[in-house]
Amino acid sequence: MIRLYAQPYDITATGFYFETSKEYSAKAEALKNSSGAPVEEFEIQFIDGETIDADLAKAWQINQANFPAFLEAAEDWDRDQKIRFIIAVGECGHDHDEAASDPASLDLMYYEFGTMRELAEYFVDEGLFGAEVPENLRCYLDYDAIARDLSVDYSEVEIDGTNIIFHYF
Repeated sequence: MIRLYAQPYDITATGFYFETSKEYSAKAEALKNSSGAPVEEFEIQFIDGETIDADLAKAWQINQANFPAFLEAAEDWDRDQKIRFIIAVGECGHDHDEAASDPASLDLMYYEFGTMRELAEYFVDEGLFGAEVPENLRCYLDYDAIARDLSVDYSEVEIDGTNIIFHYF
């Protein structure tokens, strides 16, 4: 469940919490300022929900016009789609609308590792450097140097409390 708050720009009105677009519409229509005039403009704030949805809201830059689409995406998308959107839009400056249309189609790779060194070790273990490195030679590899090389093409970001290492093409 995601809970948002509509903070009126009119300082003589009091905002309200809501969880759905329908609830927002009903409360926004009924809200009046201290003079009895309707309140029309609100800042939308993420208040409660899963951490990944808070990260998604930040990348989405939720506002009065786009929060219904955000609520729909937060409910319908899986973790992978959310991570891809957060990286593409929040970290790489990708176009919001294009990224939101199908986050799974975004041309990026990501890994959930704590450090670049762990990614380097994974790449060696998986044979991603062209040939499989025999076990007896792996102790001679400089994983820190490989990690430094990887950091040229890969970046890190924390999403949902997890370190994500990604490469955006």
